Amino acid sequence: MQRVFSKCHTDRVWLREFLAELIGTFLLVFVGNNSVAQAVLSNQSHGQFITINFAYGFAVTLAVLVAGGASGGHLNPAVTLSLALVGKFPFTKILHYMLAQYLGAFLAAACTYTVYIDALFNFDGGVRQIIGPQGTAGIFATYPQEFVRLEVGFADQVIGTAILLACVCAITDQKNCSVSRGLIPLYVGLTVVTIGMSMGFNCGYALNPARDLSPRFFTAIAGWTFDVFYIEQWSWVPILGPHVGGLLGALIYTLFIEAHWPDDDVLPEVEDAKE
Repeated sequence: MQRVFSKCHTDRVWLREFLAELIGTFLLVFVGNNSVAQAVLSNQSHGQFITINFAYGFAVTLAVLVAGGASGGHLNPAVTLSLALVGKFPFTKILHYMLAQYLGAFLAAACTYTVYIDALFNFDGGVRQIIGPQGTAGIFATYPQEFVRLEVGFADQVIGTAILLACVCAITDQKNCSVSRGLIPLYVGLTVVTIGMSMGFNCGYALNPARDLSPRFFTAIAGWTFDVFYIEQWSWVPILGPHVGGLLGALIYTLFIEAHWPDDDVLPEVEDAKE
């Protein structure tokens, strides 16, 4: 068996990173969306808002644990592009990272649909509805509350993703609190839980273009129709908003914190002790 697996080995770094981002993003979206499906299709007897938040946070933790060593565990095009724009990630790797993330999220949506197809039919009788009492498109992608204005929803996504990237930069910055490598997935997951529990009401805190766009496209071809892209004119918000917010968060952390570390790598508390 070991011999068989050895034949699967690749020395192509890009392929290793592609596979890691694909499986990591798949795991994130599959577990997260399954938690939404469980809550919606059981009329909240087997899940609620708080369980969804924890499921997404722990899904991030597990996904980063799986993919982190091979690719860094970005799992999010907004993370990949933002880190590249602030000089923390090579531009040459953006394409295969993003392709893997979008593909992983699409496959995750297809698997969620497969796992919960009987529950879907039991819930809506086979008539796929996007929003409303029998709406199920929100299992896969995000939709705003009916009272949320478009500009407010956009600001929600920008600010939420800015917080995510600022925290990711802090967690991975060894000149800051020196978080050990093994604890990084947990802290990133807890960041997602925190954002969800404080900013999830307006529009579901997508924070991740792949997590929203790929499952939305899946629903468009799986019975919900392409109206999923036109309801409330919303579908562009969880794509553009996270990219803008991600860059903003990375820049804020870099300009407010990282740029001011001493050149000799001495932590502030060590410097204070010397004085």
